[in-house]
Amino acid sequence: MSGSGLTVTVVGWAATTPREITGDGVPYTSFRLAATPRWFDSRAGAWTDGQTEWITVKAFRDVALNVGSSIRKGDPVLATGRLRTEEWQGEQGPRSSLVLDVTALGHDLTRGRAAFTR
Repeated sequence: MSGSGLTVTVVGWAATTPREITGDGVPYTSFRLAATPRWFDSRAGAWTDGQTEWITVKAFRDVALNVGSSIRKGDPVLATGRLRTEEWQGEQGPRSSLVLDVTALGHDLTRGRAAFTR
């Protein structure tokens, strides 16, 4: 990926079913990804969950078409792309959210199996 921007990889779960949208003739898909850090608290002797981060994942063109037929709500995923903040006006004032414009996306194979098809 060329150009400016913050390129990151996020590991998490597809929290919503991908929505297929065609805007200005360009297919794109978006879904919400949830990532919750987890660690073993030796003092408590138990696993502890941190704060869940919510990211809107957006994919364009051919990637969008593949996401729509491959990713389902609840799937473990890895997503790489440009992280940015999206701002809009909501009913209760200005709002913002994190958006990841993906360049690569797939299932997290540490959580299960997948079969690749061209």
